[in-house]
Amino acid sequence: MRSFFLSILSLGLFAQDLPQALVNQKIDAWHQAASRADEKAYFDLIHPAGIFMGTDAQERWTKNEFLAYTRPIFSKGVGWSFKSVRRVVSFSTDGQTAWFDEDLHTPNLGPARGTGVMVQTDTGWKIIHYNLTVTIPNPLMPKIKNDIELFLKKTY
Repeated sequence: MRSFFLSILSLGLFAQDLPQALVNQKIDAWHQAASRADEKAYFDLIHPAGIFMGTDAQERWTKNEFLAYTRPIFSKGVGWSFKSVRRVVSFSTDGQTAWFDEDLHTPNLGPARGTGVMVQTDTGWKIIHYNLTVTIPNPLMPKIKNDIELFLKKTY
């Protein structure tokens, strides 16, 4: 009887961990698809109403806009490499929405952070919003702020 109880308990714990594992797997697969320049796999994981926010203040793309932006890059076999080194995932009470934040190792950007929202659909978890940011240590912020202001004065 004790063995049966432990089996039921472990199944319950496994069931609680399953959504977490699925969401982590999808985000990891999404990053891997980008590194392989696999357009289909990458965009299949984005919800049709998905939004991608890039590091530049002007980079707010719908799924179709982001596809148009990345297509010439991916068609050359070029992607980007984001490796999550820390990720936290939280779920809505009904289990149909997941929020996540992750610290990323990126060869091109250096340390970065991604935050996102995923929703459960008939075809599985999809990213509906992703925001990529470059982390700036607070002591460097005054210089970076000044550089941005000078850049914007020259540009606009």
